[in-house]
Amino acid sequence: MQKSNMPPAGRRTLYCLCLIALMAVLTACSSLRLAYNHGDTLLYWWIDGYVDLNSEQKGWVKKDIDELFHWHRKTQLHDYVQILQTAQRQLAAGPTQADLQNDYDEIKNRTQLLLFKALPELADLARSLQPDQIATLERKFAANNAEFRKKNMKSDKEAQQKFRYQKSMEQFELWFGNFTAEQEAQIRKASDARPLDNEIWLEERQRRQKAILTVARKVQQEKLGKEATMALIHTLIKDGFDRLENSERKEFFDAAEAANIQLILTVIRVATPAQKAHAQKRMQGWIDDFKQLAADQR
Repeated sequence: MQKSNMPPAGRRTLYCLCLIALMAVLTACSSLRLAYNHGDTLLYWWIDGYVDLNSEQKGWVKKDIDELFHWHRKTQLHDYVQILQTAQRQLAAGPTQADLQNDYDEIKNRTQLLLFKALPELADLARSLQPDQIATLERKFAANNAEFRKKNMKSDKEAQQKFRYQKSMEQFELWFGNFTAEQEAQIRKASDARPLDNEIWLEERQRRQKAILTVARKVQQEKLGKEATMALIHTLIKDGFDRLENSERKEFFDAAEAANIQLILTVIRVATPAQKAHAQKRMQGWIDDFKQLAADQR
């Protein structure tokens, strides 16, 4: 397969989307600067795992990733600082459900605007995909779904609730440190109050994956032009953001979102001053890391 003649900006858009997922991992690391400074390598292997880069692609993919991280350091890390500073203020004052809902909506809107702005580049990317890469992507989706079933859908409801609670606690302990048995009991109660139906979440994953593969195949097989491809991707993005609002399962999704917010509020309510100070220190450390990373224009 020959190297794509798609402009570098188009390829960088894919990596930007990948970075959204990558940053969720990086911010869970105890040494954020160390993880971020190796993020280019992590992101390269992440992409390779989804599309199986060939020998001709590997060089320019690595180059584009380097350029992406330079851009990300220069333009995006200051936004992360602002988000964390807002979280610090909210934690100090005691956040409300509306505060957390606004935080969620802000992140969602920022992501949607980014994707819509990147439509031309996303169209270039879609038009460059080869059949073998689409097949590799489909197999990766299937493997991810099998892993989801293994982790989230094994045994009975009690086991699934316990697994979900334990995953949540890993994040809460990262922020607040260790909890007492009494605190854990209250958090577990709030965790179990969340609607639980992993079949619904799996079906939604599969629906999104099918939609992505359908668009990719249509663009490749019909050799669609750029404008037609942009229209398809625009619809795909919009559906991805609007789905939970317009789904026949809207009541379930709304209840799940509200319960997740209540879970976070419960953790903050039961946290001691020392635990909140731990969270403030953690956030300040990440703020300092992001500022240093932004200043380090490598």
